Amino acid sequence: NNENEWYQIHENIIRKSSNKYTAPSNNYGLIISLQLLRGDIEQVRRENPLVFSRGVAITRKLGFPDVIMPGDIRNDLYLTLERGDFERGGKSVQKNIEVAMYVLYADGEILKDCISLGSGEPNLPEYRSFVLYHNNSPRWSEVIKLPIPIDRFRGSHLRFEFRHCSTKDKGEKKLFGFAFTPLMREDGTTLSDESHELYVYKCDENTTFSNHALYLGLPCCKDDFNSCPNIPSSLIFQRSTKETFWICTQLSSTKLTQNVDLLALLKWKAHPDRVMDILGRLRHVSGEEIVKFLQDILDTLFSILDDNTDKFGPLVFQSLVFIINLLRDSKYYHFRPVMDTYIQKHFAGALAYKELIRCLKWYMDRSAEVVRQDHIQEAMRALEYLFKFIVQSRILYSRATCGMEEEQFRTSIQELFQSIRFVLSLDSRNSETLIFTQAALLNSFPAIFDELLQMFTVQEVAEFVRGTLGSMPSTVHIGQSMDVVKLQSIARTVDSRLFSFPESRRILLPVVLHHIHLHLRQQKELLICSGILSSVFSIIKTSSLDTSVQEEMEMMVESLLEVLLQTLLSIMSKSQSQEAVRGQRCPQCTAEITGEYVACLLSLLRQMTDIHFQRLMENFQSKDELKEFLLKILCVFRNLMKLSIFPRDWNIMRLLTSNILLTTAQQLAPALHKNFAETDFDFKVWNSYFSLAVLYINQPSLQLENLSLAKRKKILDKYGDMRVMMTYELFNLWQNLGENKIHFIPGMIGPFLGVTLVPQLEVRNIMIPIFHDMMDWEQRKNGNFKQVEAELIDKLDSLVSEGKGDENYRELFGLLTQLFGPYPSLLEKIEQETWRETGISFVTSVTRLMERLLDYRDCMKGDETENKKIGCTVNLLNFYKSEINKEEMYIRYIHKLCDMHLQAENYTEAAFTLLLYWELLHWDERPVKEFLHHPAQTEWHRKEGLCRKVIHYFNKGKCWEFGIPLCRELAFQYESLYDYQSLSWIRKMEAAYYDNIMEQQRLEPEFFRVGFYGRKFPFFLRNKEFVCRGHDYERLEAFQQRMLGEFPQAIAMQHPNQPDEAILQCDAQYLQIYAV
Repeated sequence: NNENEWYQIHENIIRKSSNKYTAPSNNYGLIISLQLLRGDIEQVRRENPLVFSRGVAITRKLGFPDVIMPGDIRNDLYLTLERGDFERGGKSVQKNIEVAMYVLYADGEILKDCISLGSGEPNLPEYRSFVLYHNNSPRWSEVIKLPIPIDRFRGSHLRFEFRHCSTKDKGEKKLFGFAFTPLMREDGTTLSDESHELYVYKCDENTTFSNHALYLGLPCCKDDFNSCPNIPSSLIFQRSTKETFWICTQLSSTKLTQNVDLLALLKWKAHPDRVMDILGRLRHVSGEEIVKFLQDILDTLFSILDDNTDKFGPLVFQSLVFIINLLRDSKYYHFRPVMDTYIQKHFAGALAYKELIRCLKWYMDRSAEVVRQDHIQEAMRALEYLFKFIVQSRILYSRATCGMEEEQFRTSIQELFQSIRFVLSLDSRNSETLIFTQAALLNSFPAIFDELLQMFTVQEVAEFVRGTLGSMPSTVHIGQSMDVVKLQSIARTVDSRLFSFPESRRILLPVVLHHIHLHLRQQKELLICSGILSSVFSIIKTSSLDTSVQEEMEMMVESLLEVLLQTLLSIMSKSQSQEAVRGQRCPQCTAEITGEYVACLLSLLRQMTDIHFQRLMENFQSKDELKEFLLKILCVFRNLMKLSIFPRDWNIMRLLTSNILLTTAQQLAPALHKNFAETDFDFKVWNSYFSLAVLYINQPSLQLENLSLAKRKKILDKYGDMRVMMTYELFNLWQNLGENKIHFIPGMIGPFLGVTLVPQLEVRNIMIPIFHDMMDWEQRKNGNFKQVEAELIDKLDSLVSEGKGDENYRELFGLLTQLFGPYPSLLEKIEQETWRETGISFVTSVTRLMERLLDYRDCMKGDETENKKIGCTVNLLNFYKSEINKEEMYIRYIHKLCDMHLQAENYTEAAFTLLLYWELLHWDERPVKEFLHHPAQTEWHRKEGLCRKVIHYFNKGKCWEFGIPLCRELAFQYESLYDYQSLSWIRKMEAAYYDNIMEQQRLEPEFFRVGFYGRKFPFFLRNKEFVCRGHDYERLEAFQQRMLGEFPQAIAMQHPNQPDEAILQCDAQYLQIYAV
């Protein structure tokens, strides 16, 4: 309960710095509700009328808001009664002191209603503080608002009267002293925002203050005393030197200032001879003061300009530039709306535009001569608001004079733009200062377009801008930093309202495209260029209904298409090489920049019509140029198919890309057929197109079978099946090749076969006749179709192993047999097919191969046992050897089978498997090429290496009897070559094998005959019999259980008799097992 701490009780409670304060019980409390209302006071009043119907008190911020709008007038002085130090005055106890405060005008009249103790309370003529018991050093910390009218501020002062309050007689209050302070100093500035130590003057209870002049001549504080050194000692009021009184003031005023320089500017008419100095000192005024009095300062500046344009014009211009640039600072940026409001509603300088244009032009014309260009650069940065003032001034003048001097104004603007073009055309490579000037001008330039549109037509403004952008040096003649600034200026031009008008865009687009073309050609600032192009395409897409857009598109195709393709090729190649070499990409080869340019290219192609494509093809001067273009665009399209430009989940973008590529490919096909067929045939172009078509059809995003029914239907409704459309294009082009088809045999067999493996029936039906055609053309040329046959089998094996193809595919491939007559084929008329029988035999073999390949793939993919996988591989291996005689594929599957046996630790079987390859080789010095894991070597060395491996596997499998003949074979070879070291080694191994046979313990293996009957077994087991070796110690019952475990659906036959036809053809599985 120590009331001496009352002034800081809230801080003590918040900081919990004292244990004297405890919260009351839960029965006591104060409930408040809060509501946040957004917007300024007028907006809040409109949107919440009910809130203001309940007598709401409005409290303004102590200080200024973030933005002070013109017309927002305020003049509040906040005074904090801080503390005092007083004497006892001969008493044994301390005083009970009360402070009374009054606001008095210059004539001594007490101002009524100028003291506010809180929002919502009526204003009072006086303030009386609370009284602290027996305390000569009271602390109050009370804040009082003094809403003093502006016209009463000058000459007014505050008087504080100190009284001792008796504890005996409540009504007795004895005056013992007073203090005072004027509200304004002699120089016209207000009390500064700080604490003030006031002098206390003695007086008694009989003192009256009827003649306030008696004390106003006295010093009120230390600073005041220093300015009045000769004060007579015989005065009515004597200062109490041991007593002091402290107050703190804070002024929130839009009309009164505490800054001497600012006050001098606002009161310039009082000192007309000092105007030059006053304007020069404006730069020393703090930014807070300038934005606080922005409207008054601007009014003053234009008033000075009107008073004497010739004399003060340049200084007023500099001051205006300084203020405009001050608002560019992030600290004051939110005051820009204040400036805009001032220009639109309060600015009245109808003649100012002439001097502003003259000064601005003078600065620009000086840029080539002056070494220090700080002032010129500041003017360039202020260009936007200078033009706002110029345009608004001209509007006011035109309104006042009914449009007089219009021609002179237009001429002055044209001359100003000549100066702008002059600044930008200067060679700045050797002048860093000039670079900064040009950069400042380019940064500000796009901001003036909207202002010019108020005074000039769209076409006129566009001509101004075109001339300015066209005056900039090309990218070859300027540095990188200026390159960036130039492109940023172009980007803002494209994003401006001016560019959205078709009339102006027709004028501006050529110069924009010119600069973009130059940068893309030199691979400079690609990211900024892509942003500009994206904006251009967006605007043109939005305006696509306008007839002018077709002309603009033609312009863009001519200027951009080829350089866009070249840029993309460069980015993609750099991207791949950087990734391959370093594992990282250079900054300009990121996925982001690639995606940007892909989007630009797609947008351009998407908006091209048949006429644009037709004119594009006609514009090529020679077939070489057309060939180069086609190779570029087809290469870019192929890269789009290979690289992951867009994220996987961007399905809509991927489908749109596919649609655009399909449409473009359809447009390019006639040019291919027209210019590069028959005698003018060019393999590279045709091959490029076919490769693209194959990649296109196989791209994952178009495989609709992997999607849900709803998604599939949605895509088919919007785009159709784009794979089918591209397949038709491919087929039609193939048909147009004529005799040149032979160039693609056998090279295109693999890619075309990959297309037929797409699980889409129509695609397959279109593609299958092409293989018939290939066989026919090779038959005509070579008398056989060995190449087609070999390539087809090889690729079929490879593709099915990769997981392609399905059950329907083997049936579809059989359709080839129907193409061999006797009725007319699906292709052009073919003469009597002498190779019909050979062809049907081949297709039948391929169809049977497909059955085995699909079985093999399914077996390898599924969770089948090792025995099944091994059996399936043996089946395919034997087919390659016995039926289609494909030695290379046969050897490939020998190695696959060997690896399976090794994985299962069946070393003897692995040895016998590898022996199949060994038997195919001879002891010759003929070189054999690299194959699988075998290096390029002679056939002798290949056979020797295999022999050693087989011997090693027989040893691990303990079948030494089979290894001994091979040891003898090797020994014979070594002996014939006099390689006695190797001969010694092999003879020792042979001897070791004999020892092993005699000394090592081996179990006698059990063998079982197993029959697999019924159509439910896989193709490679169906209705076949095998002799199987059992595991160590495995008897018939255990072996039978193991086999039934591998085929849980199978039924064990209990008799050894040969099964009848009913069992062989039934849809079931029967196992017949007995020992042999």
